Amino acid sequence: MLTGLNQPTDGTGTVAGFDIRTQHEQIKKHIGYMSQRFSLYEDLTVRENIRLFAGIYGMGSEEIKVKSEELLHRLQFEDHADDLVGGLPLGWKQKLAFSVSIFHEPSIVFLDEPTGGVDPATRRQFWELIYDAAARGITIFVTTHYMDEAEYCDRISIMVDGKISAIGTPDELKRRLNQPDMDHVFTYLARQAKRGD
Repeated sequence: MLTGLNQPTDGTGTVAGFDIRTQHEQIKKHIGYMSQRFSLYEDLTVRENIRLFAGIYGMGSEEIKVKSEELLHRLQFEDHADDLVGGLPLGWKQKLAFSVSIFHEPSIVFLDEPTGGVDPATRRQFWELIYDAAARGITIFVTTHYMDEAEYCDRISIMVDGKISAIGTPDELKRRLNQPDMDHVFTYLARQAKRGD
């Protein structure tokens, strides 16, 4: 619903100032999205993927050209710009997919378990990209099953039985629930689930 793909049956909400019930097409233009499964075209090159998605986002050809070179330099992909994406290591693919999802400088980007299946060093590098985007003013929504990653977030929302059970900063949640870390916070809340009853 927040990405404009489904319309709510009840309730209200806004994303980037747009109503999720009536302005879902406008929402799509102001957000980025990266799915859990790799979302770029593996039979296109790095450069072709960047150009394709930038065009979908409505960017002009000159802006795409300039920003593509900046992105390739920032990712240190200059020597791999014409490589097929399918041949890249998973960590590189994930960094590229994230970079493409924010290429048009959206207000908000949604990341669905972006570091699933990557090694710890790549996870750390990926979070550096997230922090850099946040420093540029992009709001980042991350879903993750790694509770140590939840510690990196400014605010956390944990759902139990389809409802928000707790929301706040990592320190607030640990203090409020008297738990030493986010793993324990999550376990404490999950044990209160009633769905199995």
